[in-house]
Amino acid sequence: MTAARRVVVKVGSALLVGPDGAAHGAWLADFAADVARLRARGQQVLIVSSGAVAIGRRRMGLGKRALTLPEKQAAAAAGQSALMRAWEEALGPLGFVCAQVLLTRDDTEVRRRWLNARATVETLLGFGVIPVINENDTVVTEEIRVGDNDRLSARVAQLVGAEALVLLSDVAGLYTADPRRDPSATLIPRVGRLTPEIEAMAGGANASAGVGTGGMATKLEAARIASHAGCATIITLGERPSPLAAIEAGAPTTVIEAAVSPNAAYKAWIAGSLAPAGALVVDKGAAEAVRKGKSLLAAGVRAVDGRFDKGDAVVVRDDQGREIARGLVRYPSDHAASICGLKSDAIEGALGYTSGPLIHADDLALAAHAAAPG
Repeated sequence: MTAARRVVVKVGSALLVGPDGAAHGAWLADFAADVARLRARGQQVLIVSSGAVAIGRRRMGLGKRALTLPEKQAAAAAGQSALMRAWEEALGPLGFVCAQVLLTRDDTEVRRRWLNARATVETLLGFGVIPVINENDTVVTEEIRVGDNDRLSARVAQLVGAEALVLLSDVAGLYTADPRRDPSATLIPRVGRLTPEIEAMAGGANASAGVGTGGMATKLEAARIASHAGCATIITLGERPSPLAAIEAGAPTTVIEAAVSPNAAYKAWIAGSLAPAGALVVDKGAAEAVRKGKSLLAAGVRAVDGRFDKGDAVVVRDDQGREIARGLVRYPSDHAASICGLKSDAIEGALGYTSGPLIHADDLALAAHAAAPG
C-alpha cells in the first residue's frame, strides 16, 4: 500500500454508523488522520462510503424493519447529506476538501458515462479534493444497481487506475473457515490467484463474514474485478482505530495480488474489448509518434472514416492502410473531420472548444506489430 499512487478505501455502514443511527465521530477522526498520512507522502485517496440508508433510516423514524425499494431510496436521500457532513467534519479540520460523487452501474459500464465519470474524478484529484463515492441509491432500481459497495469500490479502482483497493471488513481477512465458528480457522495472508478453491471458502464457511450486503463472497468478487484492472486488494479488520496505519504496521490482512499493471489492463481493454466505430488515417509523422507512445494530434490526421461519437473506440491506420493502434477518440466524427491537419492551437477557433489531442496517449493501445523499434 505504501507504493500505490492511488488508494481506494471502502468503508462500510457498520464502521460509520452506530446502533443509534448516528455517525461514529471518533472512528472517522482516526481514519481521517490515516488519510492525512497517506496524502502527506504524495498518495491520492478515494473513499467509497456506505451509510446513507442507515443514517436516513433513523432520521425518518423507519426503525429496523426491512425496507421496500422506495423506502430505501427515500432513506438514502435523507441520509446522504448527513453522511457527507460527517465526512466533512472529519476531513475538514485536517485541511481537506471532500466532494460527493454518486454513481450508478451505468456510470461504470457504459463507456461514455464511464469517461465522463473518470474525467470528473480525475479533475477532483487534480485539485487535491478527496472524492467520497457512493451508489446513487436515491434513483437506482434493482435492475441497474451495482449491488454493493465492495463491487462499486472495485469499479472505482478500475475507473481511476488505482494500484491498491482496501476493503475494511468486520474480520481480518479471508480464513480457511469462519473464525467466529471454527477456532481452528487460519488466515490466508496472500492470494496470488483467485482459484475456485479460494472462492469456495468465501461461499461456504465464510459466507457470513462481512456484515454488508454480501459478506466475503462479494469481497472476493470485488478483488477479481480489481485484479484484472491491475489493482491489488487488501481485506482487513476496519473496527480498529487508524486501520490503514495498522495494515502498514503488520496487522493481519489478506492481500489478493493484481494480475497485471493498471496501465496494461486499460490498454488491453481498449485493444480487445471494444468494437471500433470508425478509423483515423494518419501521415508518416503521426504514425511514428503514435508508435513511440505519443498522443495523436489533429495535425497528423489525413482522413476520418465512419461515424463515431466522443469516447468511441476507433482504429488508427497509417497511410498504407495498416492498423497501428486503437484508441478512445475525444471528438465526434464530424468535428474530427473539421480539424484534420490543424495545429492544436487552431482547434478552438475552428470548433469553439478544444478537448486536446484527437486521442490522448493514455487512451491509445498499439497493435501488437506496431511498436517502434528499440
